[in-house]
Parts: sequence; C-alpha cells; structure tokens
Amino acid sequence: MKQLLTLILFTGIIATGLTQTLERKDVADKYKWNLADIYPTVEAWQADVDMLNSDVEKLADFKGTLGESSANLYTALKTGNDLTKTLWQAWVYASNQSNENLNISENQAMLQQMRSLGTKFGEVTAYFEPEILEIPKEKMDRFFAEIPQLKEPQESEVPDMDPADKLGLQQFDMFIDNIQRLREHTLTESEEKILASFGLIAGNQNEVYGIFNNAEKPFPKVTLSTGEEVELTASAYTKYRTAENREDREKVMKALFESYGDFKNMLGANLGGKVKKDWVYAKNRNYESSLQAALNSDNLPTEIYSTLIEQVNNNLPTLHRALDLKTRMLGLDELHYYDLYVPLVEKVDMSFTVEEGQNVLLEALKPLGEEYVTVLQKTYDDRWIDYMPTVGKRSGAYSSGGAYDVHPYILMNWTDDFESVSTLAHELGHTMHSYFSNKTQPFAKSDYATFVAEIASTVNENLLNDYMVKHAKSDEEVLYILGSYLELLRTTIFRQTSFAEFEWEIHKRVEAGTPMTGEDMCDIYFDIVKRYYGHDDGHCVVDEYIQYEWSYIPHFLGYNYYVFQYATSLIYGTALVEKMKENGQVAVDAYYNILKGGGSKYSPELIKDAGIDPMSPEPVALTMHKMNKVMDQMEEILEKMGR
Repeated sequence: MKQLLTLILFTGIIATGLTQTLERKDVADKYKWNLADIYPTVEAWQADVDMLNSDVEKLADFKGTLGESSANLYTALKTGNDLTKTLWQAWVYASNQSNENLNISENQAMLQQMRSLGTKFGEVTAYFEPEILEIPKEKMDRFFAEIPQLKEPQESEVPDMDPADKLGLQQFDMFIDNIQRLREHTLTESEEKILASFGLIAGNQNEVYGIFNNAEKPFPKVTLSTGEEVELTASAYTKYRTAENREDREKVMKALFESYGDFKNMLGANLGGKVKKDWVYAKNRNYESSLQAALNSDNLPTEIYSTLIEQVNNNLPTLHRALDLKTRMLGLDELHYYDLYVPLVEKVDMSFTVEEGQNVLLEALKPLGEEYVTVLQKTYDDRWIDYMPTVGKRSGAYSSGGAYDVHPYILMNWTDDFESVSTLAHELGHTMHSYFSNKTQPFAKSDYATFVAEIASTVNENLLNDYMVKHAKSDEEVLYILGSYLELLRTTIFRQTSFAEFEWEIHKRVEAGTPMTGEDMCDIYFDIVKRYYGHDDGHCVVDEYIQYEWSYIPHFLGYNYYVFQYATSLIYGTALVEKMKENGQVAVDAYYNILKGGGSKYSPELIKDAGIDPMSPEPVALTMHKMNKVMDQMEEILEKMGR
C-alpha cells in the first residue's frame, strides 16, 4: 500500500498554462468537470484539510508499538489508511481546482497547503516501514491468523462491522509484503543513514545535464534552403526535423547531434557517473545488478527486461519492413535516419465535436462489455471530464483516480480533431482502470503499479484504431489512421527498446569494471541503432553523427531503467486486444483481472491473470502479427492508388 506512506504527485500538479482566449465562465457546464462531487465548497475541503493536519499527529502515538501485537499493527495501519484516503481526496480536489486556471493565486495556495500536509504525513509516518521490517515473518504470520474477525467473519457475527475491518490485516498484506520482501536489501540503521546521506549528491548528474542542456550548451545555427537562418533550440529542432526539404532535414539533425558530439567526453563522464552511482547503491543493498535493484521496487524479475530485448531483436525484420514501406511512401530511393520524423501519411482532416468523439468511443469500446460502456456514459453524463482549453488552464491531458470514494477525473484540452478523440480514449483507459480498481479493491490495494498503468490506455487506443479503420470514409482516412498507428508501434516499441538495450549495456560494462568513456558510449549506441534500423542491409542509412544521439536523450540521466515500460505497455495492450478478437468474451473477462486488480497482486501476476505471460514470446509475437497486418492493409491501398 504505497499510498499509506508515499505522497503521490498527481499528473499535472506543476505545469504551464496554454495561451487561450476562451474564459472558463463562458464554457457550458456539460463541458466542465463537477468537482462538487468531491467537496461541495472550498470550505468543506478546508475542513478536511484542518482535520488531517490535526489527526495526522495520532499516527505518532503508534511509534514503537507496531510489533507488539496484531491489534496495534492493524489499528495503526487502518488509522493511517483512512487518513491517507482523505488526503488523496483533498489532493485531487486542490490539484484539479488549481489546474482549471493556474493564474488564480487562491488555487495555488490550496495546492501549497496540500504539499505541506503531504510532507507532514511523510515525517510522522517515517517509522512505519522500519518497524514493520523488524517484525519476523513467523510473528507476522501469527498476526494475520490471530484475531478471529480478521478471518472473513460471518455477517451474523459482526453485522455492524466496517467492511474494511472485516478485511482486517488482509487488506494490508501487499503493503506489508512489499516492505518485508526487501529485508535482505535493507541495511542496519547506521548503514542506512550513511547511504541516505548520499542522497544530497545522488541527483547531481541529472542536474548538471539539465543546466548544460537547457542553459549553457550553445545552440547551433543552420541556414535552410529558404535562406532562413534557424537557431536549433529544442522546439526549433522538433519543428525543422520534419521539414519538407530533405537537405534541410539532414542539415538540422547533423548540426544538432554534432553539437552534442563536441561535448561527448564531458557528457560521457557525466552519464558514466550516474551509472556508477546506480551500481554503488545496488551493490551496497546486496543486489546482483543495477537492473535487479531498479525492477525490484515493483517486484519485477529481470527476465521481463531481457525477454523484451531478446524478442524485439528477434522481430527486427518487422521493423525493417516498416522502414521499407516508409521509403516507398515517401518516394525515396534510400531512407536515411533524418527521414524518420517525416509523417508517413499526410494528415487527413477529420473533425470531431466533443459529442461526436464521445459517441465514437461508446461504439469503439463496446467490445469491453456492457458495464464498461455504461460507466463510460456515466463519465459523460455526470461530468467527470473537463474538455475545453480556457485561459490559464493546465495544458495537455491527464486522468486522476485518487478520489477513492468519489470517481476519477479527466482533464482535456479538446481541439476538435482525431488526436483529441485518441487522447480521450487513452485517458478513459486510465479512468476506467481506476474506477474498477477502486470499486473492487480496498483503498490499501487500489493503487496500481506503473508497469501496468499504461496497459488499459493502450487497449483503448487499439480498439479505437480498429473501429476508425472499419468506419473510415475513404482510403486516405484508412491510410492516415493505419500510418499513424504504425509509427506509434515503431517509435514506442523499437525505439524505446533500443534505448533500454543501450542503458542495460552501459550498466553491465560498468558493473564488470570495464572503463566507460563518451567515445565508448558512442560506439555502443551507434552499433545498436545500426542493427535496429538495418543499416548494413540497406533498410535505413544511419549516418555517422547519429552516434551522438544518446547524449540528447534526457531519460538516461533522469530515470533508471524506466523507458522499457513504454514498450511493454504497448506490447501487452496490443496483445490483449488481439486475444479479445481471437477468443472473444473469455479474453475480455480475463482482461478485467487487470482493470479490477489494482495492487492486489504484483504486476506480472496480474498480466498473467489477464491471459498473457510477460516472460514468454507470445505478447511480442501477437503485436508483431498486428503490425504486419497493418502493413498488409496499407500496401493493398497503395497498390489500389498506384503508388
């Protein structure tokens, strides 16, 4: 139960607003979420915040007593659980209220109150994990068996008992196991203090990179074919790497990556320092590798990582086919790496009002069953969604399911296009995941791990794409939808896995004591990219300056073995939809084990319960089959068009 002790920062708490002209007061209520479902007034919210500020102190009274008896442990956990549930609810309200208009200082003040309150919770409950860790397994097993009413009592025995009390310690078993399973990786108190003291410098490499990348690195300048001189800031590079003129694209990419290459030794030393830091922490916590340490936080076996890389490498011919198709569609004799960002298909004008988008999703998501569609309609009718971009509103989109006793909320910035419909499908995946988990699981087990979080959203996106292709009005629309989907598969599965392989390789070399310089990183990265993109076989020319691309990717500094989850989520989501198409209701029912599972089991078990084994070749095989079917459809249309 991570939420008992860890403050979760909901997506979108810190963000910048869009430049909009529509005022919120001019938006019809049906397009605005109804935060009154959480609190009818700000005063009601403040009353809960004041209560939390006072009652959180009660948790300090349990310090030093958790291992004395099952009653002490249960009472402490339940007290903390109930307070945290209210904390999350108050946080969702303040966060959403703030994101309606980031220019309103009163809303920002509410959020500041929540941050202070979250810090206070963390400080007061800091003793929970160490004390639970000290309880021997045999004693903990006795605690679970000791109190009769914790063993699913008959209703007649305790008719007025709170449902959470009926669950007793059973609702906290995952929370407790998540602490106790780390026993062999937990040090003595004095050792933990020493290791914790290094937290002051643990993020230095990421901070150095951020300063260099955003402030001190010179921006190269290029002169385009139009005569325009462009300074390649981050936004300018993103814009001009898709330029229609090929020479411009090459010039832009070459200039940017070579500007990083000028600093390859410094950047290599910086990334190498971060990798060494990962290994120092892992080694001192008795892990065999940095990978094992990183994945163990979610109890993921390292085989999940190695299986992904192995299976994606086995299926590189599918990527090469996609590259050859891109070469054909762009009308090129030879595809270069600098051509990869050019859209595969020219955008088709598909316009959708909010209501039209809602109806499309009601139809597209019907395969998930009547209950799913009924709840989907409820998200529209009961105003769980905030649609319109308005003055000061937070940009982008997110789903927040932290108001356990209420319902999830979605923030959107609707722009009347297919991207808006696709984004809503994605966020509704998260919302329905939260809705079913909250409805099925006790609060202590309702939160789900990052490793499964994107599966529900990618299932929805897959179903939407299938529906849109089936109901497209023209071959151009079909080609656009399929082309966009093919690019998603290419960039999310193959590109992110290539990043994951690079990250793993440099960690393995450091852990083996092999010297690691910026030049070494260039060689490793260049070899991986050439292999993935079929450089030697003529599928895509990977020019020399691409060896510096690793130094452009911030994830390697800011995260530790994280990017692979982008690939696994899309693979599992795609595989599940393919299973639904093949096996019908049986596969749909199995998928609900993820939707309703929350954190009741570790992620690999939930995915197995949904019908796929994450450590088998099957998910990748199903996804590659889907990718090849998409290319079959596209090639048929191209033949018909004479292209």
